[in-house]
Amino acid sequence: MPYCEVDRYQSGDKWEGVRLFYRRYGRGATKVLLVVGLAGTHDSWGLQIKGLTGSVEPTDDDSAAAAPRTDEEAGATTAAADDDDGDGEGPGIEVCAFDNRGVGRSSILPHKSSYSTAIMARDALAVMDHLGWKKAHVFGHSMGAMISCKLAAIAPHRICSLGLLNVTGGGLECLPKVDGQMLSLAFRFLRAKTPEERAHVDLETHYTKEYLDEKLESCTRRAILYKEYVKNISASGMQSSCGFEGQVNACWTHKLTTKELDTIRGAGFLVSVIHGRSDIIAQLCHAKRLADRLLPAARMVDLQGAHLVSHERPEEVNNAMMDLIKATKSAMKPHEWSSQPENTSETGALISARYVTLTIRKDEAGSAAVAVYNFLAKFQLSFLYLIGLIVMGFEHMRNIVRVMKPVRVAAIES
Repeated sequence: MPYCEVDRYQSGDKWEGVRLFYRRYGRGATKVLLVVGLAGTHDSWGLQIKGLTGSVEPTDDDSAAAAPRTDEEAGATTAAADDDDGDGEGPGIEVCAFDNRGVGRSSILPHKSSYSTAIMARDALAVMDHLGWKKAHVFGHSMGAMISCKLAAIAPHRICSLGLLNVTGGGLECLPKVDGQMLSLAFRFLRAKTPEERAHVDLETHYTKEYLDEKLESCTRRAILYKEYVKNISASGMQSSCGFEGQVNACWTHKLTTKELDTIRGAGFLVSVIHGRSDIIAQLCHAKRLADRLLPAARMVDLQGAHLVSHERPEEVNNAMMDLIKATKSAMKPHEWSSQPENTSETGALISARYVTLTIRKDEAGSAAVAVYNFLAKFQLSFLYLIGLIVMGFEHMRNIVRVMKPVRVAAIES
C-alpha cells in the first residue's frame, strides 16, 4: 500500500514516525491535492475524483509505492518534477487524496498535541514532497479546508490555486447553529457506538432533508445511503476516540492570523470558497466572511446543499473546481476572478465576489434595531461558547469516570 512517512526516526531497532496513506488517480501535468475533513477518509472524494479524472481507479503502483525510496530515487523524482509546475498545459489531471493523521489507514497519535491544522498542513506538504510535486491545486473540505488554508500560508509558492469547501475560521466558528435539531443530533452522536447508530446521525448532519427524502425507484435516497454508510463504517471501523478528539482539537484551535490572511491574499493564486446554503455544521456566514477577507483573490460559490455539498451537488462543485483550474491556466488576475458579475445558474449556484449585507436606516428606529441586533449577536456568541464549555465539561467528566471506575472496583474487591 502507498504510504508517505513523516517525522521518521529510529527507536531502537525499529523505525517509528507518522505514516500517511494516500492514493493517486489519473495522469497528467495538472496536479490536484485533495484534503479531507474531520473523520473522513480519502475515498470521501470519490465524486470529485471521478469528475476530475474520469475514473476512481487508483493509478499508483502498490509494489513500488510500498517500498521506501532511496535518497537517489527521491532526488531523481524531485528533479524530474522541477520541470512541471503542477499546472502544466499537457492533457489530463493527476489527483492525490490521503487520510489525515488520526483516521483511516494513517497513523493515529495518542496525544492531542500531535494534532493541529499547522501540523496537518505540514503532513500535506510532506505528501507533495513524497510525490515530487513542485506545485498543486489544493482543495480542502471542512477541517481539510482549514488545513489547506494553513498550507497556503506556510508554503504559498507551492499552491496553484486554493479551493475551500464548507470552511469556517475554526474556534468558536466550529460550533454549529444551536437549535433543537442540532442538540438532538449532538446527543445522539455522543451515544453512537455502532455503525448503524452513527450512520443515522451522519446522514441527518451532512445532507438536507429534501435530498435524503427524494424518491429513487422503489425507495428513498436515505435508505440507499444508510446501507452504504453502514457498509463503509463497518469495513473501515469506527474512528478511534483519540484520533477523533485529536482532529476536533485541531479544528477548535485553528485560527488564521492577519499575517497569514495577508500572505494568502497577496500570493497571486486564485481562491474559491464553495459552500452549501443549508450547512448546519459550518455556517454559511463564516465562509462568506472568510471569502470577504481574502478579496480580491477569492470568489464565493453559494450552492443549494448541506455540509456534504460535494455529494449533494457533485456536478456543480466539480464545475466550480474546474473553473478555478481553467482560470489559473489562463493566468487570470485575482481582481478579474473576484470581480466577475453575480450570476445565478440553472443549477442554483450563486457566484459572487461579495455577499449582501443589510442596510438599516440611521434614525431612532434604525439605531434601536442595530442595538438589539448587536445584543442578540453577542448573546448568541456567549450561548454558543457556553454550549461548548458544557460539551467539553461533559466529555471531561466522562473521562474521569472512565479512569476512576477500575479504582473503585479494586477498592470494593479489597
